[in-house]
Amino acid sequence: MTTPVTGAGTQQTATGGAAAGKQSATSALTSDFETFLRLMTTQAKYQDPLEPMDSSDYTAQLAQFSSVEQQVLTNETLTSMLTALSLSNMSQLTGWVGKEVRAQAAAHFDGSTPISVAPNPAAVADKVEMVIYDAEENEVGRVELPVSAEPYQWNGKDGEGETLPEGSYTFVIESSSKGEVILSEVAEVYGVVKETQNVNGEVALILESGSAILATSVTALRDPGTPSGSS
Repeated sequence: MTTPVTGAGTQQTATGGAAAGKQSATSALTSDFETFLRLMTTQAKYQDPLEPMDSSDYTAQLAQFSSVEQQVLTNETLTSMLTALSLSNMSQLTGWVGKEVRAQAAAHFDGSTPISVAPNPAAVADKVEMVIYDAEENEVGRVELPVSAEPYQWNGKDGEGETLPEGSYTFVIESSSKGEVILSEVAEVYGVVKETQNVNGEVALILESGSAILATSVTALRDPGTPSGSS
C-alpha cells in the first residue's frame, strides 16, 4: 500500500551511494581477481607432478571468472542508468506537487471536508463494509456500503454516527458472501502530493496524509477541489 521513505537527503544519498557502491565493487573485483590468480599459482605449484592439471582447466577457470567479472560490471552500468532515469522521472513529476492523485493509500481528514472513497467490492458479494482505520492502524469504525463501485463520500463519521478527529485514515473494503469475507482490500482515495522523492531507484510521492506511494501506483490525477467523478 505504501512505501517507507527516508528523510530529505534521500536523493543525495541515492546518487552518492551509487558512486560509492560502484567504486567499492570495482575495488572488490580487483582484489578478488588478484586472489584468484594467487590461488591458481598455488594450485599449479603444489599439484601432483604425476597427475598435473590439464591446461584447459586453467583456461576454463579464467574464462569463468572473466564472465562473472563482466556480468558484475554490466549490472553496475545498468544500476547507474536506472538511477539517472529515476532522477529524470522525478524531475518531470515535480509538476504533480500540489495536485491530487488517486491511489490505495491513507487519506487526510481535516475535520470537516468529506473524503471521496472509491470502493471496488467483489461482484458476487451480498454484503460490503468499509472498515476505517486510524494512523495507528486501530479500527475506529465500520460503514455498510452498497455492492457498487460508485464513489462513497465519507463525512468523517464512524459507524455510530460520531465524528472522528482530524487525522489520517485508511479505508478497507470487505466483501462478504454468506457470512464469509471473500475479499478485503484498501480502497483508493485522492490525496494531495506534497513532495517527490527518489526511493531505491523509483519515484515516490509523499501525500498530505504522510503516506508514501510509488508514482506507478497512481490511477488518476486532478487539480485540487475537482468534483468527484472528474479526473
